[in-house]
Amino acid sequence: MKRISKHISYREATHSDTAKRNGLKNKPKAEHIKNMELIAEKLFEPLREWVAAPIRVNSMFRSEEVNTAIKGAYRSQHMNGQAIDLTSMGGKTNLEMFHYIKDNLDFDQLIWEFGEEPKWLHVSYVSEKKNRKQVLVTKRRGKYYTWDNCKDC
Repeated sequence: MKRISKHISYREATHSDTAKRNGLKNKPKAEHIKNMELIAEKLFEPLREWVAAPIRVNSMFRSEEVNTAIKGAYRSQHMNGQAIDLTSMGGKTNLEMFHYIKDNLDFDQLIWEFGEEPKWLHVSYVSEKKNRKQVLVTKRRGKYYTWDNCKDC
């Protein structure tokens, strides 16, 4: 079975219930796989080592079709294989993982997704030179979502 990294299988990285339900393709190109391997190496695996327990990959690669179907951001880094959505499976909390990433790892964007404690984390990685170290929080305002700078995080 092809692997993206030691702890992420290709199947896990490309899984999408929406794609299955709607008969959509969710197959990354070689350049996307390289990006997925890079974010796994630079971000996921160091985090996984620190957590010392499994971490759920909610979403990694999304084809443009899948991203449109889920109403993802029109320039979502998931479509390039440069983003990953994560949820704690008990080793550490989402909040602890958020702070570890923010304080110890290189990243492009780190997003606290909803709630007093994040329901999940969105984190992206482009390259050492291009990473913005942008820390955001998702807010729901009526039927719309906004992303604000995370001042108190």
